Amino acid sequence: MRDAQAQTIHRKDYRPSAYLIEHTELSFDLQDGYTDVHSRLSMRRNPQADGSDEVLVLDGIGLETLRVAIDGEELSESQYRIADEQLIINGLPDAFSFECITRIDPDSNDALEGLYRSSGMYCTQCEAEGFRRITWYLDRPDVLSVFTVTIRADADRYPVLLSNGNRVSEVKEDNNRLCSVWHDPWPKPSYLFALVAGDLQSLDDRFVTASGKTVDLHIFVEPKDLDKCDHAMESLKASMAWDEEVYGREYDLDVFNIVAVDDFNMGAMENKSLNIFNTSCVLAKPETTSDMGFQRVEAVVAHEYFHNWSGNRVTCQDWFQLSLKEGFTVFRDSQFSADRGSAVVKRVEDVSLLRTVQFAEDAGPMAHPIRPDSYMEISNFYTVTIYEKGAEVLRMLHTLLGPEAFRRGSDLYFERHDGQAATCEDFVKAMEDASGLDLNQFRLWYSQAGTPELRVSGRYDAEQSEYHLTVEQSCPSTPGQSEKQPFHIPLSLALVGDAGQIALRLKDEEPDAEQSDNTERVLNVRQTSETFVFTQVPEEPVPSLLRGFSAPVKLHFDYSRDQLALLMRRDSDGFVRWDAAQQLARQCIDDLRVSADASVDERYLSAIGDILQEPGLEPAMVALLITPPTEAWLGEQESQLDAQSIHRAREQLKLAITGAHEDKLWAIVESRDLTQPYEPSAAQIGLRSLANTALTLLMSQDGERGRDACERQCAQANNMTDRLAALRALVNSQFRELADELLEQFYQQWQHEPLVVNEWFALQASCRHEDTLQRVQALMAHPAFDRRNPNKLRALVGAFCRNAHNFHRADGAAYEWLADVIIDLDGRNPQLAARMLGPLCNWRRQSTEQSIAMRQSLQRIADRNHLSRDVFEVVHKSLDEAS
Repeated sequence: MRDAQAQTIHRKDYRPSAYLIEHTELSFDLQDGYTDVHSRLSMRRNPQADGSDEVLVLDGIGLETLRVAIDGEELSESQYRIADEQLIINGLPDAFSFECITRIDPDSNDALEGLYRSSGMYCTQCEAEGFRRITWYLDRPDVLSVFTVTIRADADRYPVLLSNGNRVSEVKEDNNRLCSVWHDPWPKPSYLFALVAGDLQSLDDRFVTASGKTVDLHIFVEPKDLDKCDHAMESLKASMAWDEEVYGREYDLDVFNIVAVDDFNMGAMENKSLNIFNTSCVLAKPETTSDMGFQRVEAVVAHEYFHNWSGNRVTCQDWFQLSLKEGFTVFRDSQFSADRGSAVVKRVEDVSLLRTVQFAEDAGPMAHPIRPDSYMEISNFYTVTIYEKGAEVLRMLHTLLGPEAFRRGSDLYFERHDGQAATCEDFVKAMEDASGLDLNQFRLWYSQAGTPELRVSGRYDAEQSEYHLTVEQSCPSTPGQSEKQPFHIPLSLALVGDAGQIALRLKDEEPDAEQSDNTERVLNVRQTSETFVFTQVPEEPVPSLLRGFSAPVKLHFDYSRDQLALLMRRDSDGFVRWDAAQQLARQCIDDLRVSADASVDERYLSAIGDILQEPGLEPAMVALLITPPTEAWLGEQESQLDAQSIHRAREQLKLAITGAHEDKLWAIVESRDLTQPYEPSAAQIGLRSLANTALTLLMSQDGERGRDACERQCAQANNMTDRLAALRALVNSQFRELADELLEQFYQQWQHEPLVVNEWFALQASCRHEDTLQRVQALMAHPAFDRRNPNKLRALVGAFCRNAHNFHRADGAAYEWLADVIIDLDGRNPQLAARMLGPLCNWRRQSTEQSIAMRQSLQRIADRNHLSRDVFEVVHKSLDEAS
């Protein structure tokens, strides 16, 4: 186990590497029980380094070192030193060849970093620091090298041998050994290295680039999964075409490979030309994959492909700049998904994740800016802040600059830094230079943590026909940052009157013919407090604020319920409509929490009725508008969480919606043709979403008509989306005997499909019944559950921890159980253990008894000997809040 007491690494301490690696030659000899790695590095001193450190320091973890040589001459053990995961050599010339042979054991590598085995296949995961588990190297993102890789393995057991770049040769040698040589001409850091060896089959296709070059495309999977690759291949080709059209980025090699791996800590990895994917992000067919699964495959395939430029051709100088590649690429894949489906539904889905998960991270002990100032273990900073908030910062830039200037800025960025390790500042500077816009204040989004809050108030002056909008911004203290400077916040808005949106004219602003009739605009909020005055406003308006969620902020405006109902019904911005529905539903839930006998506000129920009958409204949008806020989001609005009362009141609201609109909901459910041929199109996904939302609401009544409809849908549906929706409704109903019977039938039918079994686990872990913890504990002993597999752990343990009212039981039993899971997991897979700690970290927001129980569970983890650095950092930052 690595030393948990490692020192904190600070961004301000960055120094260029003393040495560079011009060419990397790697040779892998894959044998039963071990793998020998022969490395030859062509190295030279870095002219950009300060010259004060002439010692060669290479990184490595758990390596058996068989040979070390300089310029072909083997060194004795007295000529180099190995200590603290480093190999150190003094007295080297300005340029030299470093050689070493290391022996590693992929079979026992449960950390799933470096080279490991998954279902009999060899594969790698090197980001962020996994490469040091393979060989001694300058394992840092600012050291880029051209790689040539040779792989030798048994030809019968491993007929497919893959690495980065183009294949140079492949021959069968003596003793039935297959030898494959790969060369990647584009310099890359070690974290982008990849290797795969296995008995795989591939779906093959081609793509012709804009310049006429033909690229061979291959998706490699186990033979049983070959029929689940078509959607991923179509997504890949669509991504390649979209990136050429929207960003002018063309693919740069002769081949692009994807490999699906069942044991994988992440969703996927963008290794140059050899993307390695979690099976859940590449395999899809209607019988085994839900609509959400199809959408995830499309988005993740796009994300990893887009990294070819935003991450690979231009990489990051150090890990503090991680959002440079991840935030930019999440923004790009979000644009792609919006173009491929419903833009407004995609936006609402993205905002929902951000407001539920990322805002909670900003308010917790691990809060950090999108460009952190320090870390102990970089794996802990692959967070929603880096990814999703990072993407929102890029979206704000796109809003401020406009699409044309943003494209000029991205072109300039790629032109300036192609083949380099860049910084967030380099990206913003390119945008600034391309647009002429002063982004100095905007840069604070990169350095300040926390979620800004906007408190907005409006005043109408009927005599002057003016509307005064006052905006005050603040940002709460976060660890290490007690004081915050004002952000530059783009606030998109409209003013809604009886006849619709009102033309926006700012007082004292020079007339602009292009803006004279605009009914929507973006205000640049830069001060702690400022007032914007709109003239020629003929009536008192309702402000439609933060349209499109133009900035990742918490907005406070004292809307009346009549105003919220108006926006919910009539606003032209889909996000504002949805947000108004969420806010009005929350107020209804608050009423029910105060008094269980309270009536649900008729204004909300009436608006729901109008939405259900609104012609032309996308079915997916209807589903979003009539769905009550999630318990997770409702909990985030509370200074002290009461998960039980939130759950009870939300269930009552569902019952009230159903009671008011039962006939309309049944009309939606019963108009469905369950035998219609499946398509993962936006139109079909929307129809399924609405019908299954209606069925879920109807099942809140626990009536026999709903039971029969669910049972019928389970039997007749031709796709996994509809099957799971009906089964989930039954699992959460009073009809437990029928639910258990159908769960067993489901398992028997799909037990040989690991991803479907994961859905089966997650469905049960998400159940609302009070005995769900006991069921989850029993399922951990089920033959299909594997504690070593990240997907299984996320499906069962992760899903239960998101089941708020069951996780936050009054007796604290779930906290103790999760602590046991993490202690057990930390010894094998520290990365995953640290990520699963999150539900215990916000202990300060719980009631007194639960807060004590959560903290005790954290302390029990902290008191363990030999904690990994990953878990040590998260636990102690969480507990330090008590001091």
